[in-house]
Amino acid sequence: MNDEELRAQIEVLIRDEIQEVINSYVEEQNKSSGDSGIGFITPEEQKEMTVKIKNAEIDKLMKEYKQIKKEEKSNISEIKKLGLVDKFGNPLD
Repeated sequence: MNDEELRAQIEVLIRDEIQEVINSYVEEQNKSSGDSGIGFITPEEQKEMTVKIKNAEIDKLMKEYKQIKKEEKSNISEIKKLGLVDKFGNPLD
């Protein structure tokens, strides 16, 4: 998976999660206060709010993801998965 595909997937996940939280908040506000809108937002605008994500945050997530994947492929990780022990019965770290 190249960086652009990974960036796109992360962006979609973040947008979907944030959008879902925003939409559920708006729905709860509508139930409690009718369709008057929140603050300066009209009822038409609040139906579909949008989210902007900074590229720096996505870069941080990509770096973390790559580091985790690199660790998963390492020999030490394989040893930990197998549950191997040394000659004294202690797990290998």
